[in-house]
Amino acid sequence: MPDASDDPGATARSGGTLRPGGGRSALLWGAVGVLVYLVLLLGYEAVVAPIPVGPGAKLAVAVAAGVVPAAVAFRFEGRLAGKGRS
Repeated sequence: MPDASDDPGATARSGGTLRPGGGRSALLWGAVGVLVYLVLLLGYEAVVAPIPVGPGAKLAVAVAAGVVPAAVAFRFEGRLAGKGRS
């Protein structure tokens, strides 16, 4: 029976331990979340109207828009890879 570590598409998490490079895709999904939010924010403010909140609030939402997809990707990467969906 082959070991999961022999599989090049092995999951990032196995038995609660993080494999080397396993969190990289989660960080990339977090970066995608931040960039998508910022692009949508800038587009809305350029086309419709400025949003009446300060830059601190916009930054807080941008951080949340990055942390949530990163956490979800990190948590479920093993399930998706195990089912051949990643």
